[in-house]
Amino acid sequence: MSRSALLLIVAGCVSLAACRQDMHDAPRYEPLEASTFFTDGRGSRMLVANTVARGLLREDDHLYRGKIDGELTDIFPMPVTAEVMARGQERFNVFCSPCHGRTGQGNGMVVQRGFRAPPSYHEARLRDAPVGYFFDVMTHGFGAMSDYSAQVPVADRWAIAAYIRALQRSQRATIDDVPAERRAELDAPAPQEAP
Repeated sequence: MSRSALLLIVAGCVSLAACRQDMHDAPRYEPLEASTFFTDGRGSRMLVANTVARGLLREDDHLYRGKIDGELTDIFPMPVTAEVMARGQERFNVFCSPCHGRTGQGNGMVVQRGFRAPPSYHEARLRDAPVGYFFDVMTHGFGAMSDYSAQVPVADRWAIAAYIRALQRSQRATIDDVPAERRAELDAPAPQEAP
């Protein structure tokens, strides 16, 4: 036999030896399959009580529940920046404005099509509500409003709450709310677009 033929045979034997299916044929239980090994007959074990997946403990009540010492808070858990406000407006327009309207009056497109109107954000009860209340309602729902905790992440719920506060303030703002150096802009004519 030639040397190349011998190498070819050895390579073939090595490759065929690698085709074992030990992992494929390993004993295992399929999901929800019965078992005679455990006394309760289950193949799957129950989770240990109060077990929390890594990274999902959510110990910070202020951030994840909108509460400090068990009471709804009027303090944001993060700085409210222009970026947070822009994100809040964008998420508000996506998730909230269909019912609440773009200005928070409670006259969104869903309401115009015959569904029950939500309360206006500008009524005294909601103007006086702590910001944690809005976070809590988005998280757990209230009345006809379902919860949005699955659709809207925690940071976005806080951003929306910040934007709701801006909407509320916009409807009751006075000249004193405008910084002195920007008041002249209020009286200036609107810029004209080029033809």
